[in-house]
Amino acid sequence: MSNIVRDSEVVELSAPPYFTFGEKVKAKRTIRNDGTYAGKEIGEILAKKGEIGYVVSIGTFLQQFYIYGVEFLESGNRVGMKRKELESTVPRGEVDDELPLPGAYQS
Repeated sequence: MSNIVRDSEVVELSAPPYFTFGEKVKAKRTIRNDGTYAGKEIGEILAKKGEIGYVVSIGTFLQQFYIYGVEFLESGNRVGMKRKELESTVPRGEVDDELPLPGAYQS
């Protein structure tokens, strides 16, 4: 059989989203295109480990997980990510008042 690891016991939707709109986050690991990112080759890097981005949307997947749309500053890519793939750059309870203006960080 396969060695696919599934999070079948996890149901995040029973609680509010962990991250909020506009929250500054960073990627915990390098994220590559699995074939679902249009315009990029499979395996191409979408976000590097440690790359900084901002949560620009919050959706759901399989009625089980929150998916955070993150606009990454360095790569310019907007990538859908699970909570376990992200970490906040600001300790909980603090507010980051210096969010970039839309388009201000695009090259």
